Amino acid sequence: MTETIFALSSGAPPAAIGVIRVSGTQAGAALAALAGRLPEPRHASLAKLRDAKGEVLDEALVLWLPGPNTETGEDVAELQCHGGRAVIGAIEAALGKLPGLRRAGPGEFTRRAFANGKIDLAQAEGLADLLEAETELQRQTAMAMAGGAFSRTVEAWRGELLQLSAALEAVLDFSDEDDVATLPGTFALRIGALEAQLGAWLARPRAETLREGFRVVIAGPPNLGKSTLFNVLVQANAAIATPIPGTTRDVLTRPVSYEGIPFLFADTAGLHDAVSDEVEAIGIERALEALDRADLVLWLGPVGEGPDGAWEIASQIDREHSLVKRHARHRISAISGVGIDELRADLIQTARQAMPKPGEAALNQRQHDLLREAARALGEARREQDPLLTAEGLRLARVSFDTLLGRTTTEDMLDTLFGRFCIGK
Repeated sequence: MTETIFALSSGAPPAAIGVIRVSGTQAGAALAALAGRLPEPRHASLAKLRDAKGEVLDEALVLWLPGPNTETGEDVAELQCHGGRAVIGAIEAALGKLPGLRRAGPGEFTRRAFANGKIDLAQAEGLADLLEAETELQRQTAMAMAGGAFSRTVEAWRGELLQLSAALEAVLDFSDEDDVATLPGTFALRIGALEAQLGAWLARPRAETLREGFRVVIAGPPNLGKSTLFNVLVQANAAIATPIPGTTRDVLTRPVSYEGIPFLFADTAGLHDAVSDEVEAIGIERALEALDRADLVLWLGPVGEGPDGAWEIASQIDREHSLVKRHARHRISAISGVGIDELRADLIQTARQAMPKPGEAALNQRQHDLLREAARALGEARREQDPLLTAEGLRLARVSFDTLLGRTTTEDMLDTLFGRFCIGK
């Protein structure tokens, strides 16, 4: 990484203040070129910024942060200037004309922090989630990952695994010496205890539910108030609600947050066999697909005809000929509001149980798969009688741990991850 990068790291102008970061071997030279001097390290200093012709661009606070004790692990300069578009543009133009400097790409500062060992891959993924967090629960969970809670746990597991591997290698390498000829009786128990810890993490609620929202699908035959209920739950007239059968032709989704819990509600086409046209048939097919992806289905149709685990909802109870459901979980009227508060409270409580606890780290799909592979390898190692096969199981678990933290990874995967970040981060 010989190139020095720069970018606006604060919000888009206009703003009261704009923060421009520079990272790389030429950061000090770039700061000296614009400010006329290199200020004392790690002390904010007021300076006039000038371009190559000596024209004053702005008066700004400047910081000189020599590496490696910086966020990126490189030399870093920071220019805290006025946040007008013209000011930001002029300073960036002046930086772009300096030798060895170029504009940063999305996530490039964070990628350099990862490459220089300032953060590991799990922390980088947590930081990406933090930037995308829209609810308080999402923020707290992302902070736990970005702060290294999971990484420290993986490091502890890895340390225990290295001790187990060392004990096993001693038996394999020096089996002719009496003091290391056999494994201690607690060896298999230690593997089992480590396997159990991984199992406890695998049983936790997943990050995808938190990130995408608890998916609630409203389903049932036509004309049972699905769209009206959907509008009430998302607190907007998002769906067209009419007495005409087949009004809803596609799956309509809306995100909403209740008490900091993210939900994704979905309204679906009415399910029935007498399909009138091809468009309606496609809508029903998509509705069935939505049911398969749901975390919870609110079933407004006849009792027992919904998918397994669906909540039986008696809707339109204020109508004279409403569908009778004697053992419904909730009896509601989306028009009058009867039962809606109770339904909403039940949804919040149910979703909260499916979400990570506040401040608790949660695994994404990649992390979950790797941890499952490590647990499987440990289980095989614990059951093996052949020391060589046991050693191989421990090695495979260690590889999974290393991949979790980014010690073995691919450029394509890194490109995808850091592409989630904005420019300047």
